[in-house]
Amino acid sequence: EKGDFVVGAALVNNDAMLLVAGENGLGKRTKFDEYRLQSRGGKGVITMKTTERTGGVAGALTVRDGDELMLITNKGKMVRTRVAEIRETGRNAQGVKLIDMRESEILSGIAPVVANEEDEPAEGEV
Repeated sequence: EKGDFVVGAALVNNDAMLLVAGENGLGKRTKFDEYRLQSRGGKGVITMKTTERTGGVAGALTVRDGDELMLITNKGKMVRTRVAEIRETGRNAQGVKLIDMRESEILSGIAPVVANEEDEPAEGEV
C-alpha cells in the first residue's frame, strides 16, 4: 500500500522465533507457526500493531533462546540482552519492554551478537 515499506526480513526456521522491536523499546518473540502463509497477491500479515505506545517497527530478526542481541538507540546507547529473557508472546500482543528509553530517544536498530573465539569458553572451562 502507499506509505508502506520493508523494515526487515527474517529467515523462517522451525526451531527459531521472530523477534520484533518497536522504536519505543517494546518487543516480542513469536513462533513462526503463528503466521499464516500468503498466496500471490497477499497483502501480508500484521506482526506488530504500531501505536503511540510501540512506535514504528525498529527491526525484526530470527532468534533462538541461546542467542544474544544488541539494542541500539538514536542517542548511541547500546544494550546487550539475552533472547531467552524476552517473554514469548502471541502475534497480537504489543510486546514487553526491551530497553529503558529517555525522552526523545528511540530504538533505531537491533542486531544479533556474533560470538568470537574470545567469548567462547576454552575446552574444559565452564
